[in-house]
Amino acid sequence: MSTALLIIDVQRALCTGDDECFDIQRVIGTINELSTKARTANIPVILIQHEEEGNLLEYGGEGWQLAEGLKTSPQDLRVRKTNPDSFYQTRLHEHLQELEADRLIICGLQTDYCINTTVRQAHQLGYDVVLVADAHSTISNGAMSAEDIIAEHNKDLAHLTGSVARIDVMPAREIKL
Repeated sequence: MSTALLIIDVQRALCTGDDECFDIQRVIGTINELSTKARTANIPVILIQHEEEGNLLEYGGEGWQLAEGLKTSPQDLRVRKTNPDSFYQTRLHEHLQELEADRLIICGLQTDYCINTTVRQAHQLGYDVVLVADAHSTISNGAMSAEDIIAEHNKDLAHLTGSVARIDVMPAREIKL
C-alpha cells in the first residue's frame, strides 16, 4: 500500500481576516507535524490550491498564496483546482496513479466544501482515505458553529466505508505512516 498526503486549500485568504477558519493556527501546526513525518517517511505531499477569478482566491493573488507558517518542500507536488472536488479537471488522479498511491491522508480547508467533496470523490475512485480529524477546519455558517460542522463531518464521513475502499477518521497522532 502506497500513501500520499493531500493538504487542501491552506491558503492565506482562508487563514486570516473575515474568512479565517476556526482554530487555524493549531490546525496548521498539526498539518506541519504530519507533513514533516510524511516527508521523513518518503511519503509524497501534495499541496492543493483553489482558485477563483475575481475573488480573494484569484490565481497568483495574495489570498491564493499558501498560508504563512505552512511548511512546504520543493519536492511537494502542487495541484491547482477551480472546484471543491480536487480531482475535477486536475491532474491529481494521474499524479496519484504515477505514485502508485492507493491510500490518501487528507487534511486542510474547508471541511464542508473542499474536504468533504474530495474525501467522497477519493472514496468513489477507490482510494482508501484517512481524514485527519484534527487537521481540517472551516468557518461557522450561520446555522452551525465551525466546531459542530467539523464534528459532524468527522462522524458522517467515517460511515461511508464501502466494499471497494474505506474511510477512516482519526486524529493525527494515531495515523501510521
